[in-house]
Amino acid sequence: MRNDTEVGAFIERFASVLAETGWQRMAARVFAALLVTDSGRRTAAELSDILNASPAAISGAVRYLEQISLASRERDPGTRRDVYRIDNDMWFRVALSQDRVLGRYISSLSSGITAVGPQTPAGERLVETRDFFSFLAAEMPRLMERWQATHAAPAAR
Repeated sequence: MRNDTEVGAFIERFASVLAETGWQRMAARVFAALLVTDSGRRTAAELSDILNASPAAISGAVRYLEQISLASRERDPGTRRDVYRIDNDMWFRVALSQDRVLGRYISSLSSGITAVGPQTPAGERLVETRDFFSFLAAEMPRLMERWQATHAAPAAR
């Protein structure tokens, strides 16, 4: 049975954890509030009420979540209200999108290595960093395949 007091406490606790790892505080609160809904959807007014925050703060937080592909904004059918939503597979989609990000890191680091020289202390640090991201890029597809195989198995739940 759902306990709204405990749900509210969870939202704030989880948002604090996310904020401690670099998330914007209000974005973390909005994300946690969306995460605990059965539908994964809430209006700006609902989020404002739940989080005791201004509509402007909610809007800014959702913009941030949209930028990192963890939430989306859509129109509530038949109204002029925005509805903010998250999907169950959001982390999978975000992880897949990291392939592009990793490629950009690797490319940029390679030009930095050329600029400072690979045998210099800075070059060695850049080579190590590039190699780390190259490793992640190579492993990510296998990791995502393993996730899908594990997640699809009924015994995994």
